[in-house]
Amino acid sequence: MKEWIARVARQREFMIFVIVVVVTVVMTFASPHFLTTGNILALLLGLSIEAIVVVAMTNLMVSGGFDMSVGSVLAFTSAATATFLRMGMPIAVAVLIGLAIGATIGLINGFFVAKVGLNPFVTTLSGLSIYRGLTLIITGGQNLAGLPLAFRAIGQTRFFGVQTPIIIALLLILIGEILLRNSRFFRQVYYIGGNEKAARLSGIRVDRMKMLSYVLTGLFAAMAGVVMTSRLGAASVTAGTGMELRVITAVIIGGASLQGGEGSVLGSFLGILLMGLILNAMNLLGVSVYWQTFVVGATLLTAVVIDQLGKLRNEGKLVIPRLRPRKATDQG
Repeated sequence: MKEWIARVARQREFMIFVIVVVVTVVMTFASPHFLTTGNILALLLGLSIEAIVVVAMTNLMVSGGFDMSVGSVLAFTSAATATFLRMGMPIAVAVLIGLAIGATIGLINGFFVAKVGLNPFVTTLSGLSIYRGLTLIITGGQNLAGLPLAFRAIGQTRFFGVQTPIIIALLLILIGEILLRNSRFFRQVYYIGGNEKAARLSGIRVDRMKMLSYVLTGLFAAMAGVVMTSRLGAASVTAGTGMELRVITAVIIGGASLQGGEGSVLGSFLGILLMGLILNAMNLLGVSVYWQTFVVGATLLTAVVIDQLGKLRNEGKLVIPRLRPRKATDQG
């Protein structure tokens, strides 16, 4: 039992969970409005859209890649879906086309990264501008409202007081955690992220797995766009702005490495929950909203520094000196 407890305590997820509990306890005393049903549901609803994207981003970053275009893909696919709905297209068809657009964008990104050999940052950063520009073109810079009531029900229906975006996000997190942790197929991304050359030599189809990871990221970004559009009842041209930064930050906080080979969906969810708690606490305590972007950036920098220090320590390149008590014979 002691060994099991020690092993659990060493896990990154456990550390983040402890921090989440500490923040929750502190905020419970700091604000009487924090630990209320309304605030908790509002908190979960606010992070549900990003939580959907986090599932696929975790898989992608474990494989050694990342996607800077998810926010723009979300906006573009939501605008495309809303446009089809306003044209009178059946809801199921419009949603499927929106999801297919997201998956196709992911396939394009995966092709350039895996087959052409382009840098993931450059490839997806280009996509960030391209798809945001396409969103402005097809919307004319205006939000698209007047969507069918049946479509809005996807994101506005409640089950026992809980809105469907929260339920969808939690289900995807649960499924993603099980598959990434236990599925033999998806666990291949750990080998790819850990040592791509060794993965190729062991028979893993690296390029196919990389492309699949990007396809899933585009698909989940589109799914998040559909859910957000349904919840708001309109497609916003500013939807997803800055999402890529928050999602990547959450995944790194959750234990993923920028070099790949590490991470879990549960850890990423705890990371995004921790960020949501911090921002929610700032709102309740009356901290200016302008500080929120600063906090996200500072959190990302801190997470990256911790990740890099951990990597150097594991490689034996960082040695932390241990202080020893002075002896009576020591000089000075």
